Amino acid sequence: MRPFELTAPPTVEAALASPGTFLAGTTLVDLMKLNVLKPQQVLDINELPLRGIDTSDGLRIGALERMSDVAEHAGVYPAISRALLQSASQQLRNMASIGGNLLQRTRCTYFRDVATPCNRREPGSGCPAISGANRMHAVLGTSDSCVATHASDLAVALVALDAELRLVSATGSRTVKLADFYRLPGETPEVETDLRPGELIGEVLVPRLDWAARSTYVKVRDRQSYEFALCSVAVALDVQDSRIVDARVAAGGVATVPWRLPAVEDALRGAPATLASFEDAASVAADGARPLSGNGFKVSLLKRTVVRALLELTEGSRL
Repeated sequence: MRPFELTAPPTVEAALASPGTFLAGTTLVDLMKLNVLKPQQVLDINELPLRGIDTSDGLRIGALERMSDVAEHAGVYPAISRALLQSASQQLRNMASIGGNLLQRTRCTYFRDVATPCNRREPGSGCPAISGANRMHAVLGTSDSCVATHASDLAVALVALDAELRLVSATGSRTVKLADFYRLPGETPEVETDLRPGELIGEVLVPRLDWAARSTYVKVRDRQSYEFALCSVAVALDVQDSRIVDARVAAGGVATVPWRLPAVEDALRGAPATLASFEDAASVAADGARPLSGNGFKVSLLKRTVVRALLELTEGSRL
């Protein structure tokens, strides 16, 4: 780790006016230890008043709320709570912030190894994962410049539920849909989000959705303890008289950003809540996938995980 100056701005205004890199949890320190990030000035923002959980009309979550506190809050939709509880160890959930989780960087081993090329870390240097060790990498939303998966479990659940972010700056605030906040790699994989210089995530806004009480998050991983997803699916269902009226579906672990599945949602609407309907809807989940040499299994895994999540919300998992 390189030497750096640590300060703690007393107000949001002071933080936004100060040059440096924001520290709110654990990810920044990890990347500094690996020399992936080498900020000269670090701003500890943990004491800023960006907290609170409000469920009076939809859901508002302050960016500095801890993951464990949000997961345990009674008014949080099940898909969000389950995504948080499966995100990390209890110790990390007690430390990590909601905003920091949404801004965490990829766990691609090439990105985190400064001895190897990586277009996200050094634009134009190449992406060795395309022809290298790529079992954990993306099959959706990839480009010839990057195939790294997005790491956040929480973001998948929030994208499924149409969440927005309120971003604050010295000149005011703006609201952006979380699904639009994340950038596909294209030819500029180093630009990962729509966060502009001098902006902070102020809060997460989830619109009221009464039937999101019937929601879940299913995560498939190599081990049940602290591990990142091979594939995950967040689902919310509105089922009336054994027929699906509406659905929200998003996937993680298989794409370069949290991946909404509108074709699956369209196939579910109006269909009976049966295994056959779930399998039919899931058959289009991986449309457009570009498997690599080591991750072709993710195509079928995604379809099966969609079905498993749907069954969990209706008659119980049989996969």
